[in-house]
Parts: sequence; C-alpha cells; structure tokens
Amino acid sequence: MIFGDLPLDEAQGAYLVHSVRQPPVVLAKGHRLTEMNVESLRGLGINAVTAVRLGAGDVHEDEAARRVARAIADDALTLGEAATGRVNIFARVAGLFAVDRERIDRMNRLDESITIATLPAFEAVAAGQMVATVKIIPFAAPAGAVGLGEAVAARGDQGSAIRVAPYHEKRAALLQTRLPGTADKMLDKTVSITRQRLSDAGSVLVGERRCAHTAKTLAGEIRTQLDNGLDLILIAGASAITDRRDVLPTAVEIAGGVVDHFGMPVDPGNLLLIGHIGRTTVVGLPGCARSPKLNGFDWILKRLCADIAIDRDAIMGMGVGGLLTEIPTRPQPRAATKPIDRGTVGPVAHTENAAPTGPDYAPPVIDAVILAAGQSRRMGAANKLLCDIDGVPMIRRVVDTLTSSGRIGAIHIVTGHRNADLAAALAGTPVSFIANPDFADGLSTSVKAAARTLAAGSPSGDRPDGVFFVLGDMPDIDVATIGALADAFDPARGPSIIVPTFQGKRGHPVLWDSRFLPDFAALTGDIGAKSVIASNEDAVVEIAVGSDGILTDIDTPEALSARNAAIGPPRAQDDASQENK
Repeated sequence: MIFGDLPLDEAQGAYLVHSVRQPPVVLAKGHRLTEMNVESLRGLGINAVTAVRLGAGDVHEDEAARRVARAIADDALTLGEAATGRVNIFARVAGLFAVDRERIDRMNRLDESITIATLPAFEAVAAGQMVATVKIIPFAAPAGAVGLGEAVAARGDQGSAIRVAPYHEKRAALLQTRLPGTADKMLDKTVSITRQRLSDAGSVLVGERRCAHTAKTLAGEIRTQLDNGLDLILIAGASAITDRRDVLPTAVEIAGGVVDHFGMPVDPGNLLLIGHIGRTTVVGLPGCARSPKLNGFDWILKRLCADIAIDRDAIMGMGVGGLLTEIPTRPQPRAATKPIDRGTVGPVAHTENAAPTGPDYAPPVIDAVILAAGQSRRMGAANKLLCDIDGVPMIRRVVDTLTSSGRIGAIHIVTGHRNADLAAALAGTPVSFIANPDFADGLSTSVKAAARTLAAGSPSGDRPDGVFFVLGDMPDIDVATIGALADAFDPARGPSIIVPTFQGKRGHPVLWDSRFLPDFAALTGDIGAKSVIASNEDAVVEIAVGSDGILTDIDTPEALSARNAAIGPPRAQDDASQENK
C-alpha cells in the first residue's frame, strides 16, 4: 500500500485519505477517484491530493472486513453492510452471546490492521442487538493476514468464534419454604420476580408451592414436582443456605438428587446451590434472587435456558467480573465517600448492628431535603405548610426539628407553589432553596429536582453521603427519630435505604444513600420514591421508632384541627392520606 501526496495526473484509481468538501465537489474519505473526479478537482485549482494506492498484496478495507466477519460469525448472527472498513455484527435471535476468546485474541494479534471488538462472553442479547464489530484500521489489510485470520477463525471444536446461543423454553416450578413470621408479601413478590426472570430468558413458571422450612417437608414437595415433567426446580429458602448439610441441600438428597456445587464467586449470589435429580436441574436460590437486581442467579438461569453447560469449573470461573454490586450488609471501607486519614490508627471495628466509632471514624455527612412545592389543594385556600403548629408555621417546625437534631449537614427546601411565602416563613433559618418549576406535575418532579441538585455536588465537587427526604406536611417527626435513622446509616458498609417503622408500618422520612440519587431520574407523577424502594428492597434497613409522627401528615383542615385539638398520645393517624404518598 502506497500512502502519500499524488499529483492529479497520477491520482485516478487511488483512494482519498481526506474528504473534499468544496461544493459542488463533495468527495468522502476513502472514495476511489474516477477520471471525472480528477477533472472536477482540477477545476477547483487542486493540483495534488493525499491518497492511497493498493498493491498486489493488499485487500481493500471493506472486503477485508467482510471476509473476517464472515469467518467468525455463525448462522444466528447477521452482518451489516461494509463501510469505511467496518462491518457490524448483529444477533438474529435473543439469547446469550458466546465467544471463543482465545481465537478472537489470536486474530487481533495477527496484524495491527485487523481489529475485532465483541460484547463480554455470556452477555444476554436481544434480537437485532449488535454483538461485535470488525474494523480494518488503514485503507487495506495485508492479504496474508486476512487469509491467516480466516484460517484461525475456522479452527476450534466449539463452532464459530462468536455465536448466539438462543434461549429454549424451560418449564420451571418455584418452591418457597417458610418459618414463623415469614411474610406472604415477600413470597408473593418472589413469585412475580421469578416469573419475570424466566420470561426474560424465554421460559415459563408453571407452578409455585410453599411449605415449612424442614428438609423432610421440602423433599416431599420436590418429589411431587418431579411428576410434572419440569426442566427446572427453583427453591427459595426462608433462610440462606450456609452449608451442604443445611435444609435445602439435605432435602435435594432426600428427594433422590445430587448436589453438584454449592457457592459461587459472584456477589450478590454467593450462596447459590445447583444440583440435579435425573434430567431435572435443581437450583437453591441465594437470598438476593428475591430482588429484581442483577445477581449470580441471573447468570446461572440464562445459561441453563440457553442450554450452555454449567459445571463446577464454569461456576468457579465466574469470579473475574463477578462483583456485580454492593450490598449494605458487607463491610466495604473502599466504598466510603469521605477519605479518612488513619495515620497509625488501626482499622475501625464494626459490629453487626452498630455504626462504627473510634478516633479514626469520620461520621457520614447527611443533608435533608424538605419537599414543599405542592399546591396544597386539600387544605382549601390556605397553604398547609404555612398553617400554625404550636405557634409556628408548619414548614418552620419541620426545619427546627431537623436543625435541633444536630445530625443534618445542610437543609434544602424544594419550592414551587407560593415560594415567596415559604421563604418569608423561613427567614433566618439555615436553609437553601431549590426551585421546581414543574411542581404542578406531581411530587416526583420535586424529588427529581432535588436529586439533580445534590448529585451535582457543591462547586468543589463534594456531595453528602446520605440525604433525608422529608415531607413538609409531617410536623410531628421528632429529633429522636432523626437520630435513630442517622445512627443506622453507615455508607462504608454499602448503599442502604433507612426507613422508619411504627408498629410494623413504614413511614417518613427516609434516609437515602446518595448513590441512589441517579435512580430518581425516571420517577413520574405523584408517587414519590416508592418505586425506587420497591426495586431496591435488598438495600432497605427498617428502623423501629417510638413516635407515630412518621405516619401522620396534615393536609386537610380536619386533620389540622384534630391534630391541634389532641391532648397527649396517641395522636390520630391520617392513614388514608398517608397511603397516597
């Protein structure tokens, strides 16, 4: 290949290195110059061009890319049109992307002109999704390298170098064990999440059963399910599997099965069990499988549904890349958002339920956001946040409680409706304001406005470790509640959502790890952040508090009168209104 400046008299048949855009002449980079093109360029006063001439041993970039792409792809893949030395490769069907890394690596090392980029091995793909691209870097590749690449791609006993293993429908049953106190709501949610997981992998949940958390009872349920011709039996235990002698593995063996492997180097998902009874695969689910978030069970399930063999070596090879997310129960000093100068002091001691302490402990920075932009329609003409509560406007009482707690770094008020009146009521208090011009579209717009502001951080780039989201119409949240929630928050153990409860019922305010702030971007309507909690239940930490103020909001004249007239506990709870939050 000859690269350089060519006089126009020698340029016919060469390929342009740089585009020419001098209307009416427009020629793209890589264009092969014709006699007419040369004359057009001469008419512009151009006497020479930077161009490439191919030699006898060169393969044009587009042809080279096509040949390499054809060599590596199987019939479940389709090739895009070659252009500028690139061919994109797409999945024809949904399934798992499989790649022979050794062959792809060898081809990438043949010559610097040939490059192949792919998705990671065992990535789940949809029909029509791009899975790989072949790019020839210069205008041509050496014919010898292209031919050798085709030969390398043809070698191997696993079929094509890249392929899509399509999903095949599997019929699965879910068995759930229970202990005294196991909540039906949790079991119901597990059914829904499991059904969706199977559907995403082209399979179906054909049945679900619940039984006591004993090996003998569970073994009976397993044997009953074997009569249904199932491909998969999925077992969600009331407690995590901790040993091969625990309830779930013992039940599999009593039922006549074999435990093939217990544990996997994927987190979340460590405590997964896989075995078989005849041709039926049995999977003991890790606790994280009750959440829709990605975990090790997803990796196992999709391989099973794509008929990709799973053995001990395959599972133990999942460790690199297997750290999928952080969980609040795992100590992770690396995750702390504030650096600590330890000097000669040793590591912080942690206990299971207490926040760390010690001379080297840097307490987390917690801000508060008060949502105060609503139109207060149910209160009538008055703005509820300006109504008198114990001699001060309601919004000021909420601010005073947060300030008195001594646990809040900064207080932000999201305003919209009658924002000037709110600012006047809060004159002299240490608050900042976040304007929400979209307040009429519902509570979610205020949450999103605050999340955007806090996620951006201060001008120095700092942002709080955690954020209380506080409803401005809940004046009876007390200092003790704020303190209890703050005490339970430890970002070094992983992101968590701290939720107060009173007599088993969840309330407000909720303390969020700031790493959840980007999750608020998709909120809509008047539902607040409930959907984010629902999709992150594995991160929720419930803290029982002694005040029903976390359940009571004041948004009607009747509720205000009842609250102010009440003498002593317990106060009447406006539960119906609270359910609308």
